[in-house]
Amino acid sequence: MQNQKLLQSYNMAGLFTLSLRLVIGWTYFSAFWRRLILENKLDPETSGYIGEKFNHFLPNALLIKPIIEHLVSNPDSLWWAMATFTIIEAIVGLCIMLGLFTRLMSIGVFSLAMGILLGSGWLGTTCLDEWQIGVLGIASGFTLFLSGSGKYSLDYLLLKKEFKITNFKYFNWLGSGVLKIKLNILHRIVLIGSISILFITLFTNQYFHGGVWGTLHNKSVKPKIEIKHTEIINNTLSFQVFRVEGADVYGSFLIGINLSDSKRNSIIELDGKALSKFPKENIHNQYVTKVKNGKHSMIIPLGAKAKLLIKEEKLSTLPKGEYHLTLTDISGATWSDIIKL
Repeated sequence: MQNQKLLQSYNMAGLFTLSLRLVIGWTYFSAFWRRLILENKLDPETSGYIGEKFNHFLPNALLIKPIIEHLVSNPDSLWWAMATFTIIEAIVGLCIMLGLFTRLMSIGVFSLAMGILLGSGWLGTTCLDEWQIGVLGIASGFTLFLSGSGKYSLDYLLLKKEFKITNFKYFNWLGSGVLKIKLNILHRIVLIGSISILFITLFTNQYFHGGVWGTLHNKSVKPKIEIKHTEIINNTLSFQVFRVEGADVYGSFLIGINLSDSKRNSIIELDGKALSKFPKENIHNQYVTKVKNGKHSMIIPLGAKAKLLIKEEKLSTLPKGEYHLTLTDISGATWSDIIKL
């Protein structure tokens, strides 16, 4: 009698999460739908390639930055990873909507959401888009694991019809039905799990956006470029640019590169027109998202890293001293570095 009441309680819990299951399921299945059915975003040669979007996560990712950097530095590995993620999202999303192996798929929801949170939780130009998707996905995955699916699910049908698979002793842990855990222990699991997810929510909100205390910040609004490894050797000025902040939907439009001496006398000055015709062989990109020539400027997408070379004979005769390299964005933002000869 007690087991029957417990089963009814789990079935009701699963029933109450039906709308959550359907929406979360579509959220993940739609990734597959968008990338392969509506448009092919797994083709590295087309605009909108999902690998470039993944590259945008790189500058400010939390914990998984080395993994992202390895993948975007190796295009073949990146393609396989994106294809694998897309297939996993399709399977997880469809099975969650159908209520098939709900608890196993809820672990998939939790894991995918954690990946979104750690990789792109800092993105979002108008609000905290990716962070919200990540934390809500984690909470939803945890909830669906606890509840399983109710009446409107394939798990329920399998249990009701007593198919052989339901006789597997771990089916309830993979599908739906009663979790064989003592109630007092289950209460602790729910409490500890919920508090842990709240901690992850508050920590990442603060880490990415300063959303708990201090000054709010949004790294998706203004472009920021880091300049490193600046040097002048013989007749060549070389430096590395790495775009680490700003909107992911469009690049930074570089309209000026200026090299001046300590008295700010200009030695080299390239405007937007010159940068739009910058020699492609002098742009050495490191990742799949590339620095490239635009119509009226040089375009530096979010997450792009490249070494730029500027060759001028006058550079080989520069006297020893301090020189200033300045990059200018169309927004008016500037970034500088100092070179000492």
